[in-house]
Amino acid sequence: MPQVGINAIQFFLILMAVPAQYFVSEMWGSTTEYQRAQAMRGLLVSFKDLKQNYLSLRSWRDWVRKTISSITSSPIEDNNVYSRGESPAYEVLQRRSPEGYYAGSTVPRSPRPVHVKYRVGQTIKHKRYGYRGVIIGWDNIAKAPPNWLLANHPADKPYWKKTPNYSVLVDERDRPDGQRTYVVEENMQIVYNMKIRHPDIEEYFDKFDGAQYLMRPWLRRIYPED
Repeated sequence: MPQVGINAIQFFLILMAVPAQYFVSEMWGSTTEYQRAQAMRGLLVSFKDLKQNYLSLRSWRDWVRKTISSITSSPIEDNNVYSRGESPAYEVLQRRSPEGYYAGSTVPRSPRPVHVKYRVGQTIKHKRYGYRGVIIGWDNIAKAPPNWLLANHPADKPYWKKTPNYSVLVDERDRPDGQRTYVVEENMQIVYNMKIRHPDIEEYFDKFDGAQYLMRPWLRRIYPED
């Protein structure tokens, strides 16, 4: 946790201690037992709200994400087509897999191959494992390290390597820890009117329109015809 965050919390707690002490002394000195009980319930509710909004893991994860976005707000080269402030996810794709594995290539998918059945932003369910997710990218043929393909594509289905494979953000209600998977097309089925929970979903999509997720501008440049 950054030092500035620690200092801010310490200052806030000290600041809250004085009025809290005054409140307790006043309530215990001039109120009935019922009034004191009601006041304590109010304090407990307020503390619970404080913990959820400012001291929880999710709140700090959101704070870190926003901080990183603000730090990486300066433009980069490539004719200013992309900017760091637009989404850190674009740079993550570039750095994570320079070979473009797992639908990680930033080369625009245009023209769109007619045999690619599904589109970025659609929500899916894995036919075998049952988890839900949202598509964030695809390759018209599998693009992954040979050892990964050997481990994940069965020997009796060699055609999987020559069919579309999709990068998917997995719903954290089905699999925790913000998982992503790379799924062959025949193992997926589309589901409708379903929102996905994943810590990185806002990096890829602006909103959910009730049917599917709408891509952020940087992602639409990669998949202009989806």
